[in-house]
Amino acid sequence: MNTFGKIFRLTSFGESHGRGIGGIIDGCPAGLDLDIDLIQKDLARRKPGQSKITTQRKEADQVEFLSGVFEGKTQGTPIAFAIWNKDQHSKDYNDLKDVYRPSHADYTYTKKYGTRDHRGGGRSSARETIARVVAGAIAKQILASRGISIQAFVSQVGEIQLKKSYTEIDLSKTDDNIVRCPDPETAEKMITRIEAAAKDRDTVGGVITGVAKGVPAGWGEPVFNKLHADLGFAMLGINAVKGFEYGSGFEGTKLSGSQHNDVFIKTSDGVRTKTNNSGGIQGGISNGEDVYFRVAFKPIATLLKEQKTVDKSNNEITINPKGRHDPCVLPRAVPIVEAMAAMVLADHFLLSKLNTI
Repeated sequence: MNTFGKIFRLTSFGESHGRGIGGIIDGCPAGLDLDIDLIQKDLARRKPGQSKITTQRKEADQVEFLSGVFEGKTQGTPIAFAIWNKDQHSKDYNDLKDVYRPSHADYTYTKKYGTRDHRGGGRSSARETIARVVAGAIAKQILASRGISIQAFVSQVGEIQLKKSYTEIDLSKTDDNIVRCPDPETAEKMITRIEAAAKDRDTVGGVITGVAKGVPAGWGEPVFNKLHADLGFAMLGINAVKGFEYGSGFEGTKLSGSQHNDVFIKTSDGVRTKTNNSGGIQGGISNGEDVYFRVAFKPIATLLKEQKTVDKSNNEITINPKGRHDPCVLPRAVPIVEAMAAMVLADHFLLSKLNTI
C-alpha cells in the first residue's frame, strides 16, 4: 500500500538512508502551469536542519522531475520525481541493527516482512514524507487555480496551547517564527518548551490545526468516502500521528444538539451556516464553509538517552542511541499536513467532476 488517492494518486518510494526518496503522480490534469519554486518552498519548510529546534541533518531536498512536465506544464502523463539523499550517517545506527527500539516500527516491520532496513528506520522513516510534500504542493496549485487555499499551523506543543480560534488570528504569520505558530507570544512559549525537551535529551508532542478555505459545497461522498473520513485517513497515515478530529471534534460532545446545530441562513452569497461546528462538512460532503481540523502528534519515539528494550534474540538490553533527531516533529510536519489535505481535496475535486453530466 504505497499508493495514495483515487484519481490524483501518489506512489512513493525510497528509504531514509537509501539513495533517495521519490514518487510517481498519476491523474494530474494536463495544462497546469507548474511553479517549481512553490514546490521547493514547501520542501524547505519540511527539510531538516532549518532551525535550532529541528534535527541538524543537512539536506538540500532539491526535487528533480524525470517525466510528466514539459516547458513548465503538466502533460497529463505520470509525473516522476526524485529527491536524492546527501547527508546520511548510517553508521549511527549500526548498534541498533538487531535491536527493537521502544515505540518504533522495528519489531512490527520484522514480524511483517522478516527483514528490515535498520538505517534510520528505512521505509518507516518520516523522510518518506518528502514525496507527499511534492505531490501535495502540486495538488495545492490545482486547488489554488480554483480559489482554494490550505494553511496549517502549530496550535499546541506539550501543555502549551494556542487558546484562540483560527478565525481570530492572522494565518499569514504562521511562518514568521521557527515553530510555525501564528501567535508570536504563544510561539515563544512553544520554542522554550521544545528547547527544554532537547536539553533533557527528550521529545515533546502536540497538535497541528489545518484550515482549507474556498472549498465549494458538494465535494465528498455520502457513504464510504466521506470527505472527513478521507481527511482522517490521510492524516492518520502521517508518521507520529495519534489522533484526528474535525469541526467541533471531541469538544462538541459537551454541547446539546440545539447548541451544536449549524443553522442555515440566507446571504447575498447564497446559503451559508451561522456557525461552523460541522467543520465545513455535513453528511460526508462539503457545505461551502471553511474545512478545519486538528491532528495530534505523539512525542517522537527516538530519545537520545538510555532506554531499556530487547533485541531480536529476546535479550533484555539498554540502548543509548546516537544520531540527529528532532525534539519535536511539529514545525516540520506543518507542510506535510497541508500536503495530505491538498491531495485529498484535489482528489475530491476530480471525483466531483464524475458525478454530474
